[in-house]
Amino acid sequence: MLLYNIGFLDIGLIDILDVMVVTVLIFLILKWMKGSSAVSIFIAILLLFVIKMVAAVLNMKLLTQIMGAVLDMGVIAIIIIFQPEIRHFLIKLGSDYRSLGRKHLINRILGMTPYTLSDEAINEITDACRLMSAQKTGALIVLANVSNLNEIVETGDAIDARIESRLIQNLFFKNSPLHDGALIIRNNRLVAARCTLPNTQKVNLPPEYGMRHKAAIGITEETDAVVVVVSEETGRISYVRAGEIQTMENAMALKVVLEKANIGHIEQ
Repeated sequence: MLLYNIGFLDIGLIDILDVMVVTVLIFLILKWMKGSSAVSIFIAILLLFVIKMVAAVLNMKLLTQIMGAVLDMGVIAIIIIFQPEIRHFLIKLGSDYRSLGRKHLINRILGMTPYTLSDEAINEITDACRLMSAQKTGALIVLANVSNLNEIVETGDAIDARIESRLIQNLFFKNSPLHDGALIIRNNRLVAARCTLPNTQKVNLPPEYGMRHKAAIGITEETDAVVVVVSEETGRISYVRAGEIQTMENAMALKVVLEKANIGHIEQ
């Protein structure tokens, strides 16, 4: 009777497919939340759901009702608790879909094409990073792709200038009033400086990553932008995309990565 209640004797192809889909979804959610404090909460919710299912199979009516009420009332609490994670997930999902390519049908219909970054602009950016790295001048440079980053731009000071190595260096010079924060580059222009970026929710980052690295990870988790970070402590150059940091051996390596990146690079 117990085996019948849990469907052990009545398993079809749809049931197997159902279990596989749920398993994959749980795996993807856990992978997405990896390194976040929300993982423990999600596991606790899964345990409560398992307890409810076991209680229902064993026909424990009181426990089933109690667990059902707890889970039902917890829906709103779950949304509140996971609000940052849900927001990051939806933004990332939309950004990933929008950045599938310049020729994607939806992008073309909605007019969403990557902002351009010329060879000259890439040369100026890498030259500035090379010199700032040698001088251990901290820098945080955000390169817009499809997302226009208007919300980020509004947090800083408008510039609207040509991309030039000396200007970038002056902006991040430690005595400059605009050195603290991020520089936004969009469509071959220096758009704004001293911009505030969202920090990542990850808690398992290496200790050598400072606030610039955390902000770089945060903005690339929420948008399709790419970020270049120059460490003030070590002078190390890092390239950040989709929440992942890649350490560059030198400025030439950064130039190669930027040329290959999907940031609307103009073909000569």
